[in-house]
Amino acid sequence: MPVRLLAALVLGLEAIGVLALAGWQVVALVGGDTDSVVSSIALIVLTVIGAAAIGAFAVATARDVSAGRSGGIVTQLLILSVAIGAVTGEWAAPTTALLIAAPAVVGLVLLALAVRAAAPRRRDDV
Repeated sequence: MPVRLLAALVLGLEAIGVLALAGWQVVALVGGDTDSVVSSIALIVLTVIGAAAIGAFAVATARDVSAGRSGGIVTQLLILSVAIGAVTGEWAAPTTALLIAAPAVVGLVLLALAVRAAAPRRRDDV
């Protein structure tokens, strides 16, 4: 299986994960576990938009489009920054940070390999 398809698979799974997060936010909103209904709705909308973007990066990566790989790399770096935030601070959760960071590291490595595989070969590289 080409590495770009593995990278696309990881991105697709991350998109599903972000959609699940949006579902969790909807449950919290319906359950009254929010301080501001307007802010909660706005956060849900932004989360769904983020999931759609990650899904689009997955499709583009599977189709070998450079923009998909670039967007996927940025996504992995953003996920890693969330993981760093989860491991620091007053309510640090190292296990949660590891669960967030592991797929992002795998995705980042796969996307870097996909970029390398997509690069044109020069004649003097042989």
